[in-house]
Amino acid sequence: MVDGSSKIWKLFFGSGSVTLFNTLRAFVINKLLAVFLPPAAFACVGQFMNWMSVGQATSSLAMQNGWVSLTAQNKDDLKKLYGVWRGGFRLTTFATVATCIAAAIFCFAAPLEKMLPGVHPRLAQAAILFALPGILATNIVTICSSVMNGLGLVRRWALIQIVSSMFQIIWVAFFLYTGRLSVLSIIATQSVVAGFFAARVAARAGFNLKTFRTAVQDVRGPWVSFAVMGLVPMIVAPLVLMFVRSLVGAELGWNAAGIWQGVYKISDFFASIFSAVLGVLILPRISREMTRESFRKEFYPIFARMMGFTLLFCVALFFGRDIVVAILLSGSYAPAADYMPIQLLGDFFRSGGWCFGMVLIARRETTAFLVVEVGANLLFAVATFVGLRLFEMHGPMLAYALENFVTAIALAICVGRLKWNIR
Repeated sequence: MVDGSSKIWKLFFGSGSVTLFNTLRAFVINKLLAVFLPPAAFACVGQFMNWMSVGQATSSLAMQNGWVSLTAQNKDDLKKLYGVWRGGFRLTTFATVATCIAAAIFCFAAPLEKMLPGVHPRLAQAAILFALPGILATNIVTICSSVMNGLGLVRRWALIQIVSSMFQIIWVAFFLYTGRLSVLSIIATQSVVAGFFAARVAARAGFNLKTFRTAVQDVRGPWVSFAVMGLVPMIVAPLVLMFVRSLVGAELGWNAAGIWQGVYKISDFFASIFSAVLGVLILPRISREMTRESFRKEFYPIFARMMGFTLLFCVALFFGRDIVVAILLSGSYAPAADYMPIQLLGDFFRSGGWCFGMVLIARRETTAFLVVEVGANLLFAVATFVGLRLFEMHGPMLAYALENFVTAIALAICVGRLKWNIR
């Protein structure tokens, strides 16, 4: 029992330390943008990043959890593993082509001047076109690191994560300093160099085009549930965030939308740590063939430690919120500190919900996962709409806390009702 506990802590802090580099990347990039941009322009960048999130979801079919889980489940049977990889690669290729076509049409048909107020339409069009290779590179980084995670090659996973983050920081800092690209184009292309690096590292571990081409099988069936479970939330969530940001901008002004964007970004900084850690701890360890007893031994020690760590983290952020805003954003966003306490409550529940959500993903409980995820996003949108009228700027934060509380309870109930193998 002691050895198991020690292993969990080792994985927790090992994966957490790697994810700190991703948080560092997000911090540096966000800090640069906050220093260079006023809140209104910062909100427009947030809108564009949500567009990119939708493009990444549709081009990759949001199957990163599938790359981890299916690789881990089949790594002892190379013939089947290569077939699974081939199937995932071909599905991703088809989806990427379709996304590029849709993006090109959107680029010239959408009313960009209304969707990104203050940004010249030509600059917006250029950024969308630049985003296509940027999205492809981001998908390469995500897939390669996910496969390394699934294979248990933690050092290669860490190498991809850390070096890719550093490349993105250097890219954004260099072009912001030199001014050779627009801000949106810089954001769109930040992963290009990282994509080449990730592909090279993964190729040396046997994950390359040659493996896909020589695979005897072409296994696509298992990918469907992962694609649906990943694709729907990754499309719905950015759309809801764009709706909320636009709603705040329309009701309270785009400076207020920028303040809300700053509060939400702080949540994303620290949420990225927890989500990445959970991906390493839970996905490779939970399978469909487990008994209820073995699941409890694997999952609940991780859950207890994660919730305890999150609680301490949120308490620390609560007392240091003024410093956090000053460090992560800038003086222009000082009012964000007043809205963080309620947001932190939502962050705490969000961590618990992710723990249970990862179990449903690993078990491919597609229907239950999607119902909860879509319902949660709709709840956030409706609660924000109502909250803005009742509580003004506090409304979106209250809606965020309510959404994550309800989501955590619903996912916990779904996990409690799972059927397990009996031996």
